Amino acid sequence: MSTSSTPTPKVAAEHRSQLRVGRLTKAHGLKGALKIELYTDEPEKRFVPGATFSLQVPEESPWHGKPLTLAELRWYNGTAVGFFVDVDDRTQAETLARAILWIDVDTELSPDEPDAWYDHQLVGLTVVRDGKAVGTVSRVDHFPAQDLLVVATDRGEVMVPFVAAIVPAVDILAKTVTVTPPGGLFEELEDDDADDEDVPTGEKAAGHAD
Repeated sequence: MSTSSTPTPKVAAEHRSQLRVGRLTKAHGLKGALKIELYTDEPEKRFVPGATFSLQVPEESPWHGKPLTLAELRWYNGTAVGFFVDVDDRTQAETLARAILWIDVDTELSPDEPDAWYDHQLVGLTVVRDGKAVGTVSRVDHFPAQDLLVVATDRGEVMVPFVAAIVPAVDILAKTVTVTPPGGLFEELEDDDADDEDVPTGEKAAGHAD
């Protein structure tokens, strides 16, 4: 979730990526409008009339593989509401509920927002806990509730919620991501009952009269 200046048409294809900027939550009114959960702090740059979005929807959705163009963005009680080209009534709007909106960006540009990064900036960074490397970011998974950093470790992939409480620092220049995960996320928790489980029932009962 971030913003950046508008890339020029001359940007090479290998320098292009996509950025998630919002999610359509539900229909609003009868004229095809939808409420938008914003994933950018600067909607005035991303949600301008004529802006075109790629849609993340199920394959069976009638919108799969189709772009969506914004006609107008309005605000109702602090909630962003979008009106889109060719979405003229509530029935059409409801087919777009829960769709995630993506835009094309130039990967050579950095986000304008503080504490925001593009996926390609995070992939490959070393994940550090208590001063020690525990893995490498292999990808970023985006879900409606939150983003997850997928970290490659010696014992496989670990899903780390990308929230400030667990990922307090990202240093692009140092190529590190600092994590403060709960116990057990990067290692198996010791079973407090392991010793009891290893002791035969007869031995645990030793010293007690039948």
